Amino acid sequence: MDDSNPIDPASLPLRPVRPVTDEEVATFHRDGVVLLRGVLQPEWIRALSDPVDRVVGSGEAVDMGPMAGAAPDTPAFAGGVDHWRGDPVLAAFATRSPLASIVATLLDSVTVHLWEDSVLVKEPGSPFPTHFHTDASYFHLTGDRVCTTWVPLDAATPDSGVVRWVRGSHLDGVEYRPNLFVTDEPIPGTEGEVVPDVLGTPALADRLVTFDVEPGDVTVHHARTLHGAPPNTSSRRRRAVSVRYVGDDVRYLHRPGLPGRPGLDQVADGDVVGEPWCPRVWPVPAAP
Repeated sequence: MDDSNPIDPASLPLRPVRPVTDEEVATFHRDGVVLLRGVLQPEWIRALSDPVDRVVGSGEAVDMGPMAGAAPDTPAFAGGVDHWRGDPVLAAFATRSPLASIVATLLDSVTVHLWEDSVLVKEPGSPFPTHFHTDASYFHLTGDRVCTTWVPLDAATPDSGVVRWVRGSHLDGVEYRPNLFVTDEPIPGTEGEVVPDVLGTPALADRLVTFDVEPGDVTVHHARTLHGAPPNTSSRRRRAVSVRYVGDDVRYLHRPGLPGRPGLDQVADGDVVGEPWCPRVWPVPAAP
């Protein structure tokens, strides 16, 4: 991006290229994941590219390889959360973008609030699989209307580390312990069942689904859907922005062993998730 002509986030589209269909809504509720082809404008992909590269280059998105014992020169798997708090384009994407109406439709929710965003980048040759997990395991939340959007900035395929999901696992009724993404080791002090060996468990492996994705596509999965991703064995980068949202029925629940977050010490279990700590994104707030 030309710094002399920066992108004005307010100029970027608020609505998706096309509406979510009834069939896509049904797929989300049945499978716990849905692929939405071509719903995001190219302007958003161009706008997100520089901020993502900046947070990776600055170290705001941390290389998780060392947690798996990787040597310093190993191609990185970088990830981080809450970048929207410090970057105007990422903030606009999380709070005033087509994602808001998409999520409201899929969750059948009158209101939608932002929980967090994340930048996830696997460099070419990054040997780290994203170990299977459920996003709900990492959230101080209870309720059903919680989802994750995954927005590729590069074409992604199994060889570059595109995500794969266990269809219907959001309905299995299992509360899993969170792990450290590049290892199966659960986070100390957390509660729940240890995530099983998905690839080695036929009852789960037979339900795996994945998609080749292009910039402009968006996947959305339920927070309780088991998912992971293979290493990036290709010569291409795998960059994505993931944004997590909550709907009407979601309440705070302090979970042991998880990291804190802004405002968590000022809410009680059972409090409704909302402002000021989780901005409302739907209905779209009036422009400041």
